[in-house]
Amino acid sequence: MKQVKALVLTGYGLNCDYETDYSLKLAGAQSNRVHINQFITEKEGPVAAKLKDYHILVFGGGFSWADDHGAGVLMAAKMRHHLGEEIARFIKDGKLIIGICNGFQALINLGLLPGFEYNYEERRAAITYNDSGNFIDTWVNLKVNKNSPCVFTRGLSNLELPVRHGEGKVYAADHDIRQLILNKQVVLQYATEDGRPARGSWPCNPNGSLEDIAGICDPSGRIFGLMPHPEAYNHNTNHPDWPAKKALLLRQGKQFTSEEGEGIKIFRNAVAYFRN
Repeated sequence: MKQVKALVLTGYGLNCDYETDYSLKLAGAQSNRVHINQFITEKEGPVAAKLKDYHILVFGGGFSWADDHGAGVLMAAKMRHHLGEEIARFIKDGKLIIGICNGFQALINLGLLPGFEYNYEERRAAITYNDSGNFIDTWVNLKVNKNSPCVFTRGLSNLELPVRHGEGKVYAADHDIRQLILNKQVVLQYATEDGRPARGSWPCNPNGSLEDIAGICDPSGRIFGLMPHPEAYNHNTNHPDWPAKKALLLRQGKQFTSEEGEGIKIFRNAVAYFRN
């Protein structure tokens, strides 16, 4: 069986690296947490730091460089300056990149998303302040676009994941939003409990994101960015309603056996992409 290697960046305000590393390992990957400075210099440490040695690159959640100058801005600038050519080669080699929350913001600032016509250098969107003006920490229902080319969401129709951000509103010019929809690059949208579009309504859409966009991919489906945190739902007890769900199953004569949270499905799809 092919060993799939994942690189999770850490350091300078990135604070979801342990959960992301754990989730990837649970999904079957050989995952390593690597400090961004070691990654940039490619110095050999406890684990290999060269991007070419990996299949999956993760820009994780947190507040990189304290979100100075805007969420994900300095991280994007640092990556572009030091590793622009390596990242371009990584993409050309058919490998996978996922950006979660702050990582999504960095991918947008880098220009890797939306990547229209495979142009990964032009910034065509933004992720800006929530309409409420407040930091949001809640769980959301998500509708998955089954027609999207996104590798990470294959076989999924809906998800429930937590969000926690102050800048989560996806914004772009009208023609770029239309192109995202036409190209089926809108992967995740905020939805109601019964799966209907949120239509911008609070609290189903927690940030006012245009067209309820919670996640997008590039045209190839191999670069994926999302505001919700799949790594934060790695076990069923992460969900605040798990005792009620367990009680309901027991009343129905069923066993509460699955321990894996819904978020792991996204990472399993990434690992399966290389094994298959």
